[in-house]
Amino acid sequence: MGDNVLSSIRRRSIVLLAIILILGFGSVILRLFYLQIIQGKELSDLAVDQQMSDTVVSPKRGSIVDRNGNTLASSANVWKVVLAPIYFENDSDRMKVSQGLASILGMNADDIMELAKNKDSYYQTVKRQIESDERNKVLEFIERISKENPKLGSVIVLEEDYKRYYPYNDFAAAVIGFTGSDGQGLSGIEYRYDSYLTGTPGRVVSENDGWGAAMPFEYEQKQEARDGSTVMLTIDETIQHFLEKHLKQGIIDYKVAEGAVAICLDVNTGEVLGMANENSFDLNNPYEITDESAKKELEKLSGTKKQERESELLAKQWRNKAVSDSYYPGSVFKIITASAALEEGTSKLSSNFFCSGSYVPYEGVSPIYCHNHDGHGSQSFAEALCNSCNPAFMQIGNALGYENFWEYFQSFGFNSQTGIDLPGEATGLFFHHDGEPEGSMWPTDLAIGSFGQGITVTPIEMVTAVSAVANGGKLVKPYLVKQILDADGNVVETSEPTVKRQIISQDTADKMAQILEKNATEGTAKNGYVAGYRIAGKTGTSEKIGQSRKANVEDYIASYCGFAPADDPQIALLVYFDTPTGDAYYGSQVAAPVFASIMSEICPYLGIEAQYTDEEIKYVSTTANNYVSLSVSEASSAAADDGFEPYVTGDGDVVISQIPEAGTQIPRGGRVVLYTTTDSTKETVTVPDLVGYTVSEVNELSAEYNINICYSGSVEQDTVYSFSQSIGSGMQVPPGTVVTVYFGNDDVDDTVM
Repeated sequence: MGDNVLSSIRRRSIVLLAIILILGFGSVILRLFYLQIIQGKELSDLAVDQQMSDTVVSPKRGSIVDRNGNTLASSANVWKVVLAPIYFENDSDRMKVSQGLASILGMNADDIMELAKNKDSYYQTVKRQIESDERNKVLEFIERISKENPKLGSVIVLEEDYKRYYPYNDFAAAVIGFTGSDGQGLSGIEYRYDSYLTGTPGRVVSENDGWGAAMPFEYEQKQEARDGSTVMLTIDETIQHFLEKHLKQGIIDYKVAEGAVAICLDVNTGEVLGMANENSFDLNNPYEITDESAKKELEKLSGTKKQERESELLAKQWRNKAVSDSYYPGSVFKIITASAALEEGTSKLSSNFFCSGSYVPYEGVSPIYCHNHDGHGSQSFAEALCNSCNPAFMQIGNALGYENFWEYFQSFGFNSQTGIDLPGEATGLFFHHDGEPEGSMWPTDLAIGSFGQGITVTPIEMVTAVSAVANGGKLVKPYLVKQILDADGNVVETSEPTVKRQIISQDTADKMAQILEKNATEGTAKNGYVAGYRIAGKTGTSEKIGQSRKANVEDYIASYCGFAPADDPQIALLVYFDTPTGDAYYGSQVAAPVFASIMSEICPYLGIEAQYTDEEIKYVSTTANNYVSLSVSEASSAAADDGFEPYVTGDGDVVISQIPEAGTQIPRGGRVVLYTTTDSTKETVTVPDLVGYTVSEVNELSAEYNINICYSGSVEQDTVYSFSQSIGSGMQVPPGTVVTVYFGNDDVDDTVM
């Protein structure tokens, strides 16, 4: 019995052991099956990930250049500091690295410590876009801690990165745009052509050793990054500088509150040669508010209100007014009404219009006044435009009719985007009345629309429409990008001129060019005339109805749009000032002189040949050469040979400085002051009041006060008077200083509403 019990116990033990063995090995087998079959791929990938490092190589963002290859935006090499926290062994090492990097990078050590605590991470970005000096200090720090603990050599990684630079800061800022911290385009060309500029990232896949350090290069696979393409603009850097220089001065001279715009267009191709927005911002620091009054406003705010207002101000300073703002064009729009009337034959050059000083467009409404309240009397079609006569244009518009007016408004491109390759383009607005279809007009609409009130356009729409009148009647699509070139310099894309449609005939365009040229020499647009060049142009003044800055204050848009040469148009230029708050606000007083100043530089730069009259040639400016370091006799002789009157001051033997400086434009016969001693350079003269005089009278005053005059505008006859000067009367300046005096008339050019 005892043997049976013992045998039974053994059997149970064997069975139990077998069960244990079966369960044990079974669970192992099941676990192996689960790990190898079910989770096999996932674990394999994890193993590979642990053994391999995969680093993204950033491509270099493509450059933005002007039409001549001058760099406007580029990317330069910088570096990114990265931590691999998984390789830290203790908090002491984490703190040592965090404090060391913080002192180099100007960061908070606690912030870096938080990154270092991500124990399972191979990649934590500490700081992007560090410069060479910081990079060198980081490398020295890595070398130092590696000597103390070789394992820390893999904790800090420096990766090549790129930073965007804009060499001219605020130059063409609204057009070029800027990028964010991640290198992505946020506005302007940077945004519109981001996919071309960005490039394709590369990869470096390398095998790590037991310490996690990269093994020799034979274990490495590299896919090169492909750098972004270069975007070549149609903009000419020199022309852009002309626009910005004179707009900035105009804002100062006329106390312009809401900025200004100038657009220069090739009338035949639609290429934008220049597009300026002032006030602007620094592309290298786009989040800094540039307007001083806005800065003071923000200082008074706090919390959410400050953040909201700051966002509004930044959006405003980044806004490209040339394409995103709409405005009442005022009398510049008379170019469109006149072109449509001639094309349709509803008015002819032989037509006559009577102006009594006001006009009642239809029975039961108040009269609408002309800027000449005494009236122009009987006038021809051309005279009506040169007089900028609103009553005449209400009659021209009435004869043209509602349907034709609406059709030409659309045909000239005012009711749709031009398609320019910039983000944020707005469109003009036509009259709209509730319950009526688009294009429906009331009698008053047609009356005021005929001279540019009640309808809105964008600056780019306006200059594009006037370009159509200049080029023979073809509406061309404006564009800013001429070519796109890949990283190897190969042309990827080329923009070609696009003609949308023929609006008016060549005959109508020729007639309009002749009238607009007459307007620039004899009519209300004469303040935009440039001696020697055949300018065609029209002024405009319009009230910002419902948009005034303050209650009971009238704000205006002053503009001038024209083209040159009138007999063979090549370029069109629109100048637009938003809310001049000084003594003058009419287009003829504010925009026309700036238009003339810009055109006087663009035309010779483009090689447009000047054709001076006998009267104009006497006042044509030429360039002063350098007479410094010459003896008094040599300098005097050289200045006289150049056509100037030398004036020596001081008792020295050698010229140490001169006024005007070398390269300055002054008229032939102008005075060059040659200084021979330091004391003599302290001499000053007082600038006289030069406004309200004829050309000959200004010439006499300049000689009396020992200053030079640069003549701008019409100088044909002594019935033309000066209406503005570049340096105010009473200012103390060195003898020989050049003062630009603008000649024309001080007439208003529009009835604003």
